[in-house]
Order: sequence, then C-alpha cells, then structure tokens
Amino acid sequence: MYSVLEIAKYIIDKCTKDRCPVSNLQLQKILYYVQREFLRQGTLAFSEEIEAWQFGPVVREVYRQYCGFGAMPIRMRYAVSLDPDYMRIINSIVEKKRRLNPWDMVSDTHGSGKAWDLIYRDGAGNYQVIPQELIRSKG
Repeated sequence: MYSVLEIAKYIIDKCTKDRCPVSNLQLQKILYYVQREFLRQGTLAFSEEIEAWQFGPVVREVYRQYCGFGAMPIRMRYAVSLDPDYMRIINSIVEKKRRLNPWDMVSDTHGSGKAWDLIYRDGAGNYQVIPQELIRSKG
C-alpha cells in the first residue's frame, strides 16, 4: 500500500507526461475511483480517509496539497515508482476518467444511493468520512 500523496503524484506525473493534465477536482474523483477499484479487489490503494464534501468525495491531504491550483490543470513532474500491478489498475482508471468533463464525474459520484450521497445527505454529512465498505459496495 502507498500513501495517497504518492498515488496522487503518480497520477499527476502520468497526466502531465501524457499531455492531459488534471485539475484538483478531477484528481479527487480519480482517487475515489482508484480506491473503489482496489476495495472491490479486496485491498486498499491507500489508507487515508475519503470524506463527503459538497463537490464529492475528497481526500483532505491531497486537497490541501493542490488546492492552490483552483480549477487549473496541475502540471507537475514527480519521480514516483509504483508496483506494476498498482500502475496497471491506476493507469486504466486514469486513462478512462481524465478526459471526462469534471462535472460528469461529480454527477456520477453524487448519484442517488451511492456512497457519497448516503453520507453527505444534502449537507448534513459534510466533511464526514465515507466508510470503505460503502465505497466498495455502493460506489
């Protein structure tokens, strides 16, 4: 298992190299999809919690690190090496999701009955942790 910041740096570096940089909002959603896929495979991608914020699932540590970019693309290079199995799973998700409109990803993660929706509850659960089991089972 890696720290969420290592995985975020890997994603940012890959997207920068591929000339398809992502915003902080996109990065947050991609991290959510990555964690969901790993949970569905019976393991964790990272141990840090995902919280239900207004615009969807957020990993606070990553948000703090990259919030200064606002909605702008994050164009940074990092030397991060991950296990090949991690990279295969992450690359598959990144290559599918990074070209989507960020607001389409927000709509997807906000779907009725999905993990974020069950915790956020029209703002009553703002900043609450989304349990890993809910992420795995409800997506």
